[in-house]
Amino acid sequence: MAFNQISGRNLKKLLRFSSKAPFISLLNQYTLACLHVQKHNYTNVYMKWKKNSYLDSIDSIHKSLELKPILALKNRITASPENCIPISDVSKKGLQLDVPIKVARFLRLYPSVFEEFTGPQYNLPWFRLTRKAAILNEEEEAVYRDYKDYLQERLKKFILMSVENRLPLKIIQGMLWYLGLPDDYLRKLEGNLDACFEVVEMGGGLKGLAVVKTENDEKILSVLEKNLEKNASRSIEALPIPFFPSKGLRLKTKILDWLDHFQKLPYVSPYEKCPDLYRDSDVAEKRIVGVLHELLSLFVEHSVERKRVLCLRKYLGLPQKVHKAFERHPHVFYLSLRNKTCTAILKEAYCGCDKTGIEAHPLAQVRKKYIDLVKESKVILKNRRHGNRSFCSVDEKLELNLSEDEKVFL
Repeated sequence: MAFNQISGRNLKKLLRFSSKAPFISLLNQYTLACLHVQKHNYTNVYMKWKKNSYLDSIDSIHKSLELKPILALKNRITASPENCIPISDVSKKGLQLDVPIKVARFLRLYPSVFEEFTGPQYNLPWFRLTRKAAILNEEEEAVYRDYKDYLQERLKKFILMSVENRLPLKIIQGMLWYLGLPDDYLRKLEGNLDACFEVVEMGGGLKGLAVVKTENDEKILSVLEKNLEKNASRSIEALPIPFFPSKGLRLKTKILDWLDHFQKLPYVSPYEKCPDLYRDSDVAEKRIVGVLHELLSLFVEHSVERKRVLCLRKYLGLPQKVHKAFERHPHVFYLSLRNKTCTAILKEAYCGCDKTGIEAHPLAQVRKKYIDLVKESKVILKNRRHGNRSFCSVDEKLELNLSEDEKVFL
């Protein structure tokens, strides 16, 4: 039905309920043909959370928060010309390095990574890397060197997902750990980035990093679109999101019906700009899931603290309650409550088959080795405690065998 055929009474109804229909879009297009797409059938019903012991036990995900300050301190040591630093260099930078306790005490908790010795001046404690940690550091630097273009491409995709193809530098700095980039990456922009990146002003004295597109640039494809190329029988118009239902998770019939309808909806790429898309429509809901799916696929562990997504909401064009999307789609994401935080995990990366298009990050194996090295610290500290106890017990036995005069002399 054409727009000019709408009667006055029907026009008043459309104006009255304009919050439920994309009326501005209709005025621009002079047609109501898109109403069958811009509808919202989903009923916001509580979905029971189902615990997954396998996803809750993946060390590479849940030890990441512990590993981050350890590697930050490691980078401080390797940045020194002598490959060692006095405790005074980092003792007052615990907040900056995300160290939860006193820095000296934190360093001594990981003797498998940090070796303590007495410095040349003032008898201050100094720290350097152990032999195993130094070898892993060289392996990590080799990944940054050998996969420089690959890591840059991931950063490019991350920025292109934004509404204006630009992100503030402080936002990017906070996501470097998840993208698998070194802490000082943004301090050496000229050496790390090619000509397609540009530092721009974003207003209010805020600097950002933008990706400048050219006519010769190839279209950026999401992980789901790349999988589609392998399967010619599927259509981009109804590209489904990979589902991985939890064992024992039962959903209501109306939710199952909606999920079936959800899979048949058109797929909107995270790299495609769609300002006219009605926010409360099912198509917009599928785009939100697609954006979060693509975002997690770029990260090293394919997971992120849920609260971290909130700082990206404004720049990725996501709704205010975007964190609810993780709860509404338990077949796509899993929420882990370990470490007193909520971590969103992409199920496809851990529950999918070998045919999945999600590529393993080149830094993932190095971080797993770091985690194994950190675990050795517990064994070393335990052996030290047992050694001290046995030493004390020997002293007690020796004291019992001494005479009274000898005890007084001691």
